[in-house]
Amino acid sequence: MKEPALVMVPCGQFCMGSETGQDNERPVHTVWVDSFWLAAYQVTNSEYAIFLEATQSSAPPSWNDPNFNHPEQPVVAVSWFEAAKYCEWLSAESGKRYRLPFEAEWEWAARGGVEGQLFPWGDAAPQSLPGYASRWKSGPEPVGRWANGFGLVDICENVHEWCGDWFGADYYAVSPERNPRGAESGRESGQRKASRGGSWRHHIKVSRCAARSSIPPEFQYADYGFRVACEV
Repeated sequence: MKEPALVMVPCGQFCMGSETGQDNERPVHTVWVDSFWLAAYQVTNSEYAIFLEATQSSAPPSWNDPNFNHPEQPVVAVSWFEAAKYCEWLSAESGKRYRLPFEAEWEWAARGGVEGQLFPWGDAAPQSLPGYASRWKSGPEPVGRWANGFGLVDICENVHEWCGDWFGADYYAVSPERNPRGAESGRESGQRKASRGGSWRHHIKVSRCAARSSIPPEFQYADYGFRVACEV
């Protein structure tokens, strides 16, 4: 088992959400996040293969699809439960405390220390990025294209990334200021898990840092992957 390359995300305070985004990104509110480790890369097929062999788990439904099975592509079509199980296995093997990042941690990390801008690189539209029109034709790219200010690679793009929180559309109105952990499971959350980041198959392939998404935790979509967090 090879542990993931980790980036230390420093503690800090930022304005979470967006006044110009979806309704569920409001109200914009001040949040403090403690320092934590976050994987530099989305979990790849080669990394996930070691987990499958070690745990005798079932492979995702797209595992043998040539659009998705390059060793360095992010693993996709993994449910939230499978991503959580991967974190549990990684924790047991390493003796560290791996988990999925929470929404507030993810947004703080994605911003890369830059406050108030739409994307990790600023406010310019994704379509202005070099080669944008020719990318992501039939699946996610192999990881490692570019890094933000914290050194996190492919953040906001390639695949949606599962988060640890239950999703609540109105959660920002009641979110605590320090280290929010998401809605309680049940009626308030609608039984959906939060996710962040863009997707290779969306019309606009790269998400804003504040953009939120969610699906039921048992779903296995070909544009959903994850990256792991680790407690300091």
